[in-house]
Amino acid sequence: MSTQAPPAADTPPSPWPRVAGAVVLLTAIISVLLTAFAWPSVRSSVHDVPIAVAGPAAAVKRVTAVLGQRLPGGFEVSEVADTAAAERLIRDRKVYGAIDLSSGTPQIITASAASAAVVQTLNGIAAGLSQAQAQGTSRVVAVRDLIALPADDPRGAGLAAGALPLAMGGLLAALLLTRLVRGTARRVTGALAFAITGGLAVAAILQFWLGSLNGSYWANTGAIALTIAATSLSILGLQALLGHAGFGLGAIAIMLIGNPLSGTATAPEMLPGWSGTLGQLLPPGAGGQLLRSTAFFDGHGAAHSATVLATWLTLGVALCLAGSLRTRPTATVADTAAQPATYATV
Repeated sequence: MSTQAPPAADTPPSPWPRVAGAVVLLTAIISVLLTAFAWPSVRSSVHDVPIAVAGPAAAVKRVTAVLGQRLPGGFEVSEVADTAAAERLIRDRKVYGAIDLSSGTPQIITASAASAAVVQTLNGIAAGLSQAQAQGTSRVVAVRDLIALPADDPRGAGLAAGALPLAMGGLLAALLLTRLVRGTARRVTGALAFAITGGLAVAAILQFWLGSLNGSYWANTGAIALTIAATSLSILGLQALLGHAGFGLGAIAIMLIGNPLSGTATAPEMLPGWSGTLGQLLPPGAGGQLLRSTAFFDGHGAAHSATVLATWLTLGVALCLAGSLRTRPTATVADTAAQPATYATV
């Protein structure tokens, strides 16, 4: 005759203070998330945006003074002699656009591939210059897009939207490799392999399907792969050295700081205060600028972004090695201590 085991006692409900603590924690988390993603967008404005003004010195100084009155502190003006010099600065990614006064009739030269948001600002300046023509005669100031976005994506939506998947891809790669793969060398190899395959896939989608990229497919693949590798390896390195705390620190740095401050959707100079500069020192911001350089500017202006990403990648590999060296002696001592017990059991 079988006896039925008595039912286990029900787990008592959590105390109310714990419920209150969970509510406070969740409120703090959602507040931080909103602040991280909304603050840069709401407080974005034009400040210290580099542009060129071409033409005679007197006309350049007059237009520069007008710009200072309309948008105080909005532009960092580079004075050049003619149209060719202004276009050279735009192609080299030294400026976002130019006001050309060298031909007598003012014109605005833009580069929507550099920043569609800055182009909107320059279009507003063109309208203001049209109304301010001499003798009260209103003439339309011509606007010429020197380096335009692709016809299939004239607003640059694909490039802007791709920033978040790249950041999340590197984060998820670090998480899955930590959970599924053992061994520092294997994790680093897995991260590098995923960076290559992920770069090939993302570049193909953005360039051949969505039509959001121009330029060399292989150069774009390299830019995306370097971004993924820098993100995933830096988080892997922090996790190897600090454990779960390191993974959380890396996730915060990439998702809550790096991604909102990347400036990919607008321009780093339009973000509030120092945040644009900080964003360019993290993988999401550097990766976005590097991809713009390879896709639309033949690699010009890519040196700083590539250096930042290579630094994060190297730092991640070094942290992985440091973490493996720190844990290896501990494992050796534990194995040595376990040997007498094994022999005694036998």
